[in-house]
Amino acid sequence: MKKIVLFLLFLSSFCFSQQNEEFRMIKNYYNQHRRMLSNEFRKKFDKESDSVSKRAVKNDFRFFMKKMDSIENVALVGALLKVKNLEDLKKINDYPQNSVKQSNEITTVIVEKTADYPGGINSLRKEVADLFYSDGVYSESTTLKTVVAFVVEKDGKVSDVKAEGENFTFNRQAEIALYSLSGTFIPGQINGVPVRSRFRFPLSINFE
Repeated sequence: MKKIVLFLLFLSSFCFSQQNEEFRMIKNYYNQHRRMLSNEFRKKFDKESDSVSKRAVKNDFRFFMKKMDSIENVALVGALLKVKNLEDLKKINDYPQNSVKQSNEITTVIVEKTADYPGGINSLRKEVADLFYSDGVYSESTTLKTVVAFVVEKDGKVSDVKAEGENFTFNRQAEIALYSLSGTFIPGQINGVPVRSRFRFPLSINFE
């Protein structure tokens, strides 16, 4: 029984370290296929001699790219569900069985240096906006808001991402965007030692 428990702990830790990478792998995969499609459509576009045919090629290209975005989003939603399940499993495995303080607890004291994203909060906002898939949001409102709460780990990666807003699809896309960040945070510190800390990120987007 002890071997099984140890294996589960190892497995959950491994999956936890790979979770952000899973989102990057999906994005890299679809970006590669976008480049391939773009090259093929460019060749087809250059072969056409009249403006009507060239316009038709452009329209086909936009249609294929829109479909590609939609398919990628389905894959990212699947990754989001998988990551959240793995995080829930890790919480169960890490639940303290005694009063001994766990090394991976989130600090409840004021940190001397808060977690920060490279380039500051404005860089974080810009990257989230660039990663956000607006076609995956279903709402009649033109303005949607949410607050994304997450944990910045000691290595700067994010975990336990949860968007708290009224629109479920908007929350889901916000969570995907946070997990898909290309960079890592500079973790919070206490006495010069990196610590796990909570981070709250308000997000508001206007849809035209």
